[in-house]
Amino acid sequence: MAVKVIGAGLAGCEAAWQLAKAGAEVRLYEMKPHKYSPAHKYPGFAELVCSNSLKAERIGSAAGMLKEEMRRLGSLVIECAMEAKVSAGGALAVDREAFSDAVTERIKNESLITVVDEEVTEIPEGNVIIATGPLTSEALAESIRGLCGEGLYFHDAAAPIVTYESLDKDKVFFASRYGRGEADYINCAFDRDEYLAFYNELINAESAPLKEFEKEHFSKDAFKVYEGCMPIEVLAKRGEDTMRFGPLKPVGITDPRTGKRPYAVVQLRAENAQGTLYNIVGFQTNLKFGEQKRVFSMIPGLENAEFMRYGVMHRNTYIDSPRLMTPYFNLRQREDLFFAGQITGVEGYIESSASGIMAGLNMARRIQGRQMCLLPETTMIGALSRYISDPTVEKFQPMGCNMGILPELPDRIRDKQLRYEKIADRGLEALDEYIRIQEV
Repeated sequence: MAVKVIGAGLAGCEAAWQLAKAGAEVRLYEMKPHKYSPAHKYPGFAELVCSNSLKAERIGSAAGMLKEEMRRLGSLVIECAMEAKVSAGGALAVDREAFSDAVTERIKNESLITVVDEEVTEIPEGNVIIATGPLTSEALAESIRGLCGEGLYFHDAAAPIVTYESLDKDKVFFASRYGRGEADYINCAFDRDEYLAFYNELINAESAPLKEFEKEHFSKDAFKVYEGCMPIEVLAKRGEDTMRFGPLKPVGITDPRTGKRPYAVVQLRAENAQGTLYNIVGFQTNLKFGEQKRVFSMIPGLENAEFMRYGVMHRNTYIDSPRLMTPYFNLRQREDLFFAGQITGVEGYIESSASGIMAGLNMARRIQGRQMCLLPETTMIGALSRYISDPTVEKFQPMGCNMGILPELPDRIRDKQLRYEKIADRGLEALDEYIRIQEV
């Protein structure tokens, strides 16, 4: 009997890939292209919406450590990301369409995976992995609520994309913060007066109304949003200098026109390998499209910017994993039902992908009658698995990879970079030993 995997996003594709690698037959259900969520547009699998960045590559970082763990576990996402990579300094960023196409091709060419183009509206019987992401369709969400109880909701926002040729080349300049990596980011430097004028317009700009399917879960006074994708206008309203200590921080940047550090800096990152499209880093937003054009055109160098996509905001859904789920990613009350991706409360592209790896790996081992895998707590995947399934957590919120969820080193190391490198080395050594002993 084939395992049913619902959703061909990052997590679903990873789960299906792990199952096929283990010799299991898979039926992968995807409602696109017949039906799209409010945030998705591209027909391919593993579509990236919020950003095209898979975060830092450096091993001595939480994201770099996580990606290396995924690579050692045979990650499809990491393999395809390396093929679709675009230059982004010290980060792994991809050409979105090339990345999606690569994942789609591999999944569709795998003989053990059958793709079913239809929407699933109820949780099926049998061995099932639900990887429908933060924008699970309402019908299936109702079915999940019937089994799991009322879900939790928050909002996620995506940043605008502009064309390179429309930028004012006399005002913008290429540089990476602190000179790390190649000068892959385009920088737009503010002086104090320019920044204050921009700030005042931003905090007074008009936001887009919530969609009908979101209104029932939201009111203006109960506005909740994941901190990692905070809309720029919401962040700005926290104080005049909040952006300058966040996505507009000028540290590590020198304006070649003045030889000095700017008052604030907006950075743009390449969206595709050709370098024709750039996204405005950290500018996730829910402003009306006309307001985005008006206010963001105040950024130096973007006065005549051509916006190829405006920022959008959408609902995210996740289950109460600490009360419902085991660290193996299956439900306590129904062991043949696994969840993967952001619906479990892991936050971020690579975190979602990693959860898909574990859900697929553990489903395969379960149907084979083998012991399921819980990676060592010193690994990033092991730490995330434990976090989202810890029943002692009182106020559960989505969690992305970070060094703070890992056990401390036995010896204190003051230098943060060296400390992180030691933590990553320890985790990767533990993972290699686990893979060897458990024959993962």
